[in-house]
Amino acid sequence: MAESLVLIEHDRQQVKRSSLHAITLAQQLGGEYELLVIGHVVNKISSSLVSLGATSVIVADDPALAEPLADRYATVIAEAVRKSGAKNILGTSSTFSKDILPRAAALLDAPMVTDVVAIEQMDGSISYRRPINAGSMFAKVKVEGERRVLTVRAAAFETPAANAAPCPIVRFDVDAESLPNGMRFISREERKSDRPDLTEARVVVSGGRPLKDKETFERLVGGLADALGGAIGATRAAVDAGMAPNDYQIGQTGKVVAPELYIALGISGAIQHLAGIKDSRIIVAINKDPDAPICQTATYFLVGDLYQIVPQLIESIRRA
Repeated sequence: MAESLVLIEHDRQQVKRSSLHAITLAQQLGGEYELLVIGHVVNKISSSLVSLGATSVIVADDPALAEPLADRYATVIAEAVRKSGAKNILGTSSTFSKDILPRAAALLDAPMVTDVVAIEQMDGSISYRRPINAGSMFAKVKVEGERRVLTVRAAAFETPAANAAPCPIVRFDVDAESLPNGMRFISREERKSDRPDLTEARVVVSGGRPLKDKETFERLVGGLADALGGAIGATRAAVDAGMAPNDYQIGQTGKVVAPELYIALGISGAIQHLAGIKDSRIIVAINKDPDAPICQTATYFLVGDLYQIVPQLIESIRRA
C-alpha cells in the first residue's frame, strides 16, 4: 500500500517540471508513493515518469478525460486514492491543482493544506509549514484524520533525481458513464508563443503600471524577455490596466514564480506582488524611485528611467 499519491500535471506533450517537486515531498514524508497521470493519449507522459522512484505510475486514460474538467478529474483522484489507500494526496501549487484538488479533498472528506514549503516533527507527528499574510509570516499546520491533501510551493523543494529502476505503469479503469457532467468543455484558446511558460522559465521579466500601454509593455518588457530567452510577467495593476493578459499576473492573486533571474521594470514592490517572487534566486529591479519598497527585496537595484535603461540593455544583450 502506497503512503502517498502524487498528481502529475502535464500539457499533453510533456510533464510540467514544477509538478515534479511534489514528488520530493512524498519522499520526505516516507513510505512508498505512486504517481497519477490523468488525460487521454498520455503514453509519452507516463513513460517519462518511471524512473522517479515511485512504486508505480497509475494512468487514467480515457477520451472523457481529454480536457481537465475539474469535477471529472477530482472524481478520478478520489477513486484512485480509495483504491490505493494513500494517506497523502500531493500536487503542486498551480492553477491546475488549485482547481482540482480541493474538490478531491471534499469528495474524500479530507483536510487540505496549501503552499507547503517544509515539514517538521511536532509532538510526535508531522506539521506543515506554509506562508501566510502574503508571505511575510509562516504558519505551522497540523491536521487530523486518515488522509490529507497537500499542495507544495515548487520553489521550496528540489526536483527528484530520475535514476531509480523503472517502475510498472498500471492502467486505472475509468467508468466514463459514471463521471459527473456538471462541467462541459466549450473551447480552448492557446496563445502561440516561442517564450517559455511563466512558471517554468529560468528568466522572467515583469512590468508594472508605469509601462503606460500594451504596446510599450510589449516593446520593453517583451523585448528584454526575448533578448534573454525569458518569460513575461506583470503586476496586477498592469493587468487591470489592460497592458498584459491575466495569465501574466504574478503575486498573491496570480502566479508564484521562482526563476534564476527575475527582472522588475517599474514595479514598486507591493507586498502582494513580492509574495509571488520572493523565492527567485536573483532579483533585479529598475525604478526611478530610490525609495521603492522593492529595493529592500532586490538583489540589485538600479535607480533610473526604464525608458532609457531598458532599450540600452536590449541592444547590449543582442550585440553580445
